[in-house]
Amino acid sequence: MIYDLDGIEQLEKDELKNIYDKQEKNPIIIDVREPAEYIEGHIPGVPLLPMNQVPEVIDQLEKDKEYVLVCRSGSRSQHTALYFKDNGIENVKNFAGGMLAWEEETTAGMENPVDDDISKLYDK
Repeated sequence: MIYDLDGIEQLEKDELKNIYDKQEKNPIIIDVREPAEYIEGHIPGVPLLPMNQVPEVIDQLEKDKEYVLVCRSGSRSQHTALYFKDNGIENVKNFAGGMLAWEEETTAGMENPVDDDISKLYDK
């Protein structure tokens, strides 16, 4: 069930799984945890853009795209989603419960860091 918190739609694990299983690039799922957390385990193929790097790249993000943000518990991704909205990105959702709620496959290691190349978010 999708619900709203502070103007941000909250997705449950089933909704995120449906989005993920479609393997489309819209919405774009982004993991905003720290690299060490991501290395321990992340949703396969989902890029890493740590929350603390978002201010450096927010102006490079495509404002007309849809984003779903993921963190460990849903708290950091919620704060990041609010930051997206404050910076003109209206179509952003949060994965409520975060990786603690994700019961599907995960991958360990550094698979898909965005670093300074924001175009990696938009590559198919």
